Amino acid sequence: MAIDIKSWASRFKSLSDSDPTIAAMARYYTCTFMFDMTECKVIIEMHDGKVKRINTDPQPLDAYDFALRASAQTWREFGQPLPRPMFHGIWAASFREDLKLEGNLLVLMQNLRNFTAQFEVLRKSGVPV
Repeated sequence: MAIDIKSWASRFKSLSDSDPTIAAMARYYTCTFMFDMTECKVIIEMHDGKVKRINTDPQPLDAYDFALRASAQTWREFGQPLPRPMFHGIWAASFREDLKLEGNLLVLMQNLRNFTAQFEVLRKSGVPV
């Protein structure tokens, strides 16, 4: 059962903003990225380790640094409290599943530790697909 996108965004923001790992390095975590879940897309803007905005209805010209694109089923697997192998992180899923990393991957790499911690928040927030 899909989670309402606005409820999900609120929960994801709250969990991200209170994550101690992100908070430890927050000053350096500023970027914008898209989660493309096929059935829905969100653009998340981070500024100094806090979620500045979650765009739950992105339009074609809305900008972001990088995107993670995968099927809704892959995102559902990411959102499990204990994901199956190959769904436990972005690298495994990009090598063995249908996850695609696109855009300015330098920005992803510069923010990788915080982004990874935030990506793992999906295990608590679930996904809106």
